[in-house]
Amino acid sequence: MTNKFDLIVFDWDGTLLDSTNVIVSSIQGAARDVGLPQPSVEDARHVIGLGLSEALEYLFPGVSSQQAGALTDRYRHHYSVYGQKISPFEGITEIIETLHAEDFLLAVATGKSRTELNKTLESSGLGVYFHASRCADETFSKPHPAMLLELMEQFGVEAGRTLMIGDTTHDLQMAINAKVAGLGVAYGAHPRENLSSLAPLACVNSITELHSWLNVNV
Repeated sequence: MTNKFDLIVFDWDGTLLDSTNVIVSSIQGAARDVGLPQPSVEDARHVIGLGLSEALEYLFPGVSSQQAGALTDRYRHHYSVYGQKISPFEGITEIIETLHAEDFLLAVATGKSRTELNKTLESSGLGVYFHASRCADETFSKPHPAMLLELMEQFGVEAGRTLMIGDTTHDLQMAINAKVAGLGVAYGAHPRENLSSLAPLACVNSITELHSWLNVNV
């Protein structure tokens, strides 16, 4: 059977790595350290997937550049402490291994910085399976389509042969903006109803459902 897609692009946090709670705790901890109001869990989850500067601008509008710098530093401190406990969701490694063995082009599009992503690609053991990645500090942040457009250009893959998989509306809106197919995963940061509102190909509730969907549809 002919594959429907050549390039499969994954979001990182909340899609492949079980990191949502760590990111929320790090954002809230940074706010406390700087003396700013602590964002709600819902608001902190909403910004997951954005670049850090865009996330902090959304959560703390109007802060001074000095406060923004302090928030960034404290977020990174908390994440470095909590992040040691982060690992891929159970079953994700097997999914990625299988897709790699079947010769799909695999890529990551993430709101993380390049330095942060490189660390977690190595620590998670997933880095060997991905052919390319894009980070928010080296191109436009989601939902701008640049990450996907750059990856498609790099591999010479058309939009119709590209699939974006992510756990946030930022991921799915980026897919829409790049005119590629999107698949929502509802076990991460954003609620299923928010993902479904952007009309992805499907919205799966678990790693098991993700594996089954990919087996049939890619």
